[in-house]
Amino acid sequence: MNIIYLLLAFLAFSILIIGHELGHFVVAKLNNVMVEEFSVGMGPKIFGIKKKETEYCLRAIPIGGFVKMLGEQGEDSKDPRAFSNKKPIQRMSIALAGPIMNFILAIVFFAIIGCVNGVPTSVISKIENNSPAYNAGVLAGDKITEVNGEKISNWNSFIQAINEKNGGTINLTLNRGNTLISKRITPLKLEKENRYIIGVSPSIKKIGLSQGVVHGISEVNMLTKETFKFLGNLFKKKVSMSGVGGPISVMRISTKAAKAGILTLVNISAYISVQLAIFNLLPIPALDGGWILISIVEMIIGKKLNEEKVAKVTYAGFVLLISLAVVVTVKDILYPLKL
Repeated sequence: MNIIYLLLAFLAFSILIIGHELGHFVVAKLNNVMVEEFSVGMGPKIFGIKKKETEYCLRAIPIGGFVKMLGEQGEDSKDPRAFSNKKPIQRMSIALAGPIMNFILAIVFFAIIGCVNGVPTSVISKIENNSPAYNAGVLAGDKITEVNGEKISNWNSFIQAINEKNGGTINLTLNRGNTLISKRITPLKLEKENRYIIGVSPSIKKIGLSQGVVHGISEVNMLTKETFKFLGNLFKKKVSMSGVGGPISVMRISTKAAKAGILTLVNISAYISVQLAIFNLLPIPALDGGWILISIVEMIIGKKLNEEKVAKVTYAGFVLLISLAVVVTVKDILYPLKL
C-alpha cells in the first residue's frame, strides 16, 4: 500500500514541477523564443516526443524538470528567436513565469482546502483545561482582536503574532459581548514542534470560491513572509541546518501527507510550491532569480552583458546547485528530518 502513497507524492510533486516549467514554456512562446525541449525529471531520457520544434521528454530521475531554450546557456546564437537575443524585460518575464506559476498553484490549493474544510477565524471555539488561556480566564466565544497592540485579522495572524514573541508574555485583547477586555498570557512552548500555544482552538467558517481565493492569497502571503524570515535567520545562523530538507525529505513528507488524506497532500503541496517559487527567485546563477538579476542589471546599464562571461557564471551556478543538491541529499540520508 505504501507504494500507492509514494506514487501520489510523486504525482503531486510532478504537478508542481510541470506547472513551474509550463509557466516558462508559455511565456517563452508568447515572446517568440524557440523552445528546444520541455522535460519532466532529470538525468537520462526515458522517452521523448517531438512536435514541431520542441521535444517533450520524460527523464529517469523523477525530481525536477526544465525548459531548454535556444541561447539560454549563453551560447552564441544569431537567431532572433534565441533567449539571449531577447530584450531584458522579455527574458525577465520568462524567468518570472515559473515562480509565479508556483505561487498561483499554491493559491489554488489553499483555496480548495478552504472551500472544503472552511477557514479558521479569530473567534475562539474551545479552551483546553489548565492551559495558559484557561488560567487567564479566556472564554469560548471571545474574539481575538489584538496581540500586543497589533490588529489580528485572522487565525494565522494570531498564530504568527504569539510565535514572534518566542515565549514572552503577550497582551491579548478580546471582544467579549461587544466589550473589549485585556489578558496577559505567557504562551506554552511545544518543544517537539518548536512553536508556542496558549491552548485555544478557532471557530471554523465555511466559505465560497471567491473567499477561497482570498484565503489562498492570505496563506501564500503569510507563508512567503515566514520563509524569508527563516532564510534570514539561517543566514544569520540563528537557526540550525537540521530544519533544512532536500528531495528525499520532500518525498517523505509528501508520502506521509498522502497517507493522511488527499486534502493533507494538497496542503503540503501548496507549502512546497511556495518554497519552490522562493528558492527559484534567489539571485543565484542558473536559477530564475539569476536571470532576473542579469536582466535588471542590463536594463540599468542599457546594454547586454558579455555573453561569454554570463555563460561561465551560469555554469558555475549550475555546478554550485548540483553540489548543494548532493550535500542536502546526503544530509537527508544521514540526518533525516524528524516527522
